[in-house]
Amino acid sequence: MDINRVRALRGPNVWTRHTAIEAVVGHTDDEASIDRIDGLEARLRARLPALPALRTADGAWMSVPRALAQLALTLQAEAGCPVAFVRELGTREPGVTRIVFEYSQEAVGRLALDTALALLEAARTDAPFDTAAALAKLRELDEDIRLGPSTGAIVQAGVARGIPFRRLTDGSLVQFGWGVHQRRIQAAEVDATSAIAESIAQDKELTKQLLVSIGVPVPGGGAVDEIEDAWKIMQSLGAPAVVKPRDGSQGRGVTVDVQTREQLEAAWAAAYEISGDVIVERYIPGDDYRLLVVDGKLVAAARRDPPQVIGDGRHTVRELVDEVNRDPRRGDGHATPLTRIRLDAIAIARLALQGLGADSVPEAGRKVVLRNNANLSTGGAATDVTDEVHPDVAARAVEAARMIGLHICGVDIVCRTVSQPLEEQGGGIVEVNAAPGLRMHLAPSYGSPRPLGEAIVGTLYPAGGDGRVPTVAVTGTNGKTTTVRLIAHLLAGSGLKVGMTNTDGVYVDGVQTDSGDCSGPKSARNVLMHPDVQAAVFETARGGILREGLGFDRCKVGVVTNIGQGAHLGLNHIETPEEVAWVKGVVVENVAPDGMAVLNGEDPLCAAMADRCPGSVTLFGHDGTHPVLAAHRARAHRVVFRRGDAIVCAHREREWRLPLSGIPLTGSGSIGFQVANAMAAIAAAWALDMDWTAMRRGLATFVSDAGTVPGRFNVFDYRGATVVADYGHNPDAMAALVQAVSTMTAARRSVVISGAGDRRDEDLRGQTRILGEAFDEVILYQDAAQRGRADGEVVALLREGLAGASRTTRVDAINGEFVAIDAALARLEPGHLCLILVDQVQEALDHIAARIREA
Repeated sequence: MDINRVRALRGPNVWTRHTAIEAVVGHTDDEASIDRIDGLEARLRARLPALPALRTADGAWMSVPRALAQLALTLQAEAGCPVAFVRELGTREPGVTRIVFEYSQEAVGRLALDTALALLEAARTDAPFDTAAALAKLRELDEDIRLGPSTGAIVQAGVARGIPFRRLTDGSLVQFGWGVHQRRIQAAEVDATSAIAESIAQDKELTKQLLVSIGVPVPGGGAVDEIEDAWKIMQSLGAPAVVKPRDGSQGRGVTVDVQTREQLEAAWAAAYEISGDVIVERYIPGDDYRLLVVDGKLVAAARRDPPQVIGDGRHTVRELVDEVNRDPRRGDGHATPLTRIRLDAIAIARLALQGLGADSVPEAGRKVVLRNNANLSTGGAATDVTDEVHPDVAARAVEAARMIGLHICGVDIVCRTVSQPLEEQGGGIVEVNAAPGLRMHLAPSYGSPRPLGEAIVGTLYPAGGDGRVPTVAVTGTNGKTTTVRLIAHLLAGSGLKVGMTNTDGVYVDGVQTDSGDCSGPKSARNVLMHPDVQAAVFETARGGILREGLGFDRCKVGVVTNIGQGAHLGLNHIETPEEVAWVKGVVVENVAPDGMAVLNGEDPLCAAMADRCPGSVTLFGHDGTHPVLAAHRARAHRVVFRRGDAIVCAHREREWRLPLSGIPLTGSGSIGFQVANAMAAIAAAWALDMDWTAMRRGLATFVSDAGTVPGRFNVFDYRGATVVADYGHNPDAMAALVQAVSTMTAARRSVVISGAGDRRDEDLRGQTRILGEAFDEVILYQDAAQRGRADGEVVALLREGLAGASRTTRVDAINGEFVAIDAALARLEPGHLCLILVDQVQEALDHIAARIREA
């Protein structure tokens, strides 16, 4: 069994809306069913007991490739990944199948596939396999790259509200929303918080000074850089002290209840290792509380207890710690609700203060504290006390957050209880934290979890906001680029800054930001990242959907122009028009529930996609009496069609008329395929509730020239002859172009054509077979990229399509696109017409323009 290709599908795709790994697998006949390899299923289950039954829904044994996908999925699930989707789909190629399985982290999914392959080979040969080590490796990788609990809770809350997100780094920097509505967070910190506020929060001494200035109670003390000065402050306090670094975090280097010079020296060493400036302040007896303030409101509070064990008179401290650390909620780092307790030098020193060592056996019931602070990151525990907080205490926490300038703020308070004002019990605020950890509130050791993700997302987007901009995705066989450009033009005319992708490049507010074929998901994602974009229109090509999925989770409007009978077949195991429709229908499946699919009602494969749409459907077509369009309108749905010299938009009994004379793109209705493109664009704009006056104005000002829609029926005058340049490259496009030029008067007609080497033989012949019935002369040329074909092979197939042509009287084959164009132009006389089917679009258009200038 060989894995021929592996792809990560990072957006909604032909298989699922989930992210997934797809692999093309070659296999032998024996591997067509797992039971053909004696004992393989049992050996797999012995190595991975959690493996479900390796049978399909109808009870048949799975193939070995399908079992491989199930292994990869099960390995991820056992490592703690939330995955469930797995599937296999055969191909028409013998011994080749496609498998797909869900992943939550791409790197983990890829490693799971490699691990599954190794496990399968071990089972096949009955070799040893260390499943525990493999799962540990997967688990470690997942914990290393997945979002931490704080960021994850915020992201989950955003997803629940339908807000799109994108990780900007492997860490915790996340963007919510699209275009002008984008917002960013990093862990529990929002983009509105200034760097100045964060800097103040990191400076504990400055923070205290600011809080004192507004009357917030804080412990007395000061910051010093010499131990002798620290000793002087400690003596002046006349009470136990707390020693901590001036700009530390997560409790590192903090020592509490320091009472002697000897203890001070040890505490000084721990703090000075973190920061050259050390704070010495009055020790406040009581419990350690964390109050979380979000956007000026107290949303959670927890009491934090230092890491500790309770003696039982039988076990050593080390054994008691090991028992506590067996709690599945405890782990390393921030991936789990609680952190494992460490018996490190700090813990040993704390034990010594209690007259104990790691191997001491404390008496039953004795509380043994293992650290000076109560941070969860050092093994502490948390109890929710949100409902116990006195209003005055909450007010003090809010004042502290506002004074520092933090939108999300963790306020550390030490006092006997939070149910009484701080002043009445000698309590105080000891720290104010930017980007506070949320674990203690999301999953407290005791008490109720608090919905902090929802609270934080609510500060980014008020109720009802989803962070989205109107998004239109256009797919189909022909007409995509023109339709995309027209929709973008209409939206721009209504005052929006539009981001657009197509096969010519990426454009934002009319400015090109990238060039080349940008009809894939990466370009779409880049547009949605642009901070100026107020609406987005995407050309969505078949290749990008198959290669990576969509570049967005859903669109407001999804347009399918048509499904050709001979375009892109034979590529990526897509062999029939029905399979092309299966791929392009992914756009329709991912229309928002309150969105609209715009489908060609006269194309059966397009019209059938209506059942796949979660939202509403508008059908368009040339004939409003077409049974499919008429039935759709009768069911009170929208339709767009041609009636005489106008395009009509109809819903129930109402109609809106758009004269074709006011739509130059259509040649006043003479160019049929442009009428179809216009109807699709109009239906999309209508779905976005565009004002009809603005729509008419936009239609009237859109011109189909080489600058506006390069390579899309661009018309030139060359010495009195008509030259049409177009990028059509499949039989359906040839038929549409022949219909369009047939309406143009010409004494003699010629055509210049090449073909893409990755098209099927019959599709290449089909193009010239159509052209041979409409043109007097045909010039064939070999283009720049033959895509795996031998020299002359494509031209030979095109020539075969002209055999028996009823009209063509002259056929020439020329090597080179520009040489062929020059040869065609040299033959033209006034009144002639030449259709040039360009390959290198912009270069060919520039060449034609240069020849026109020379003439």
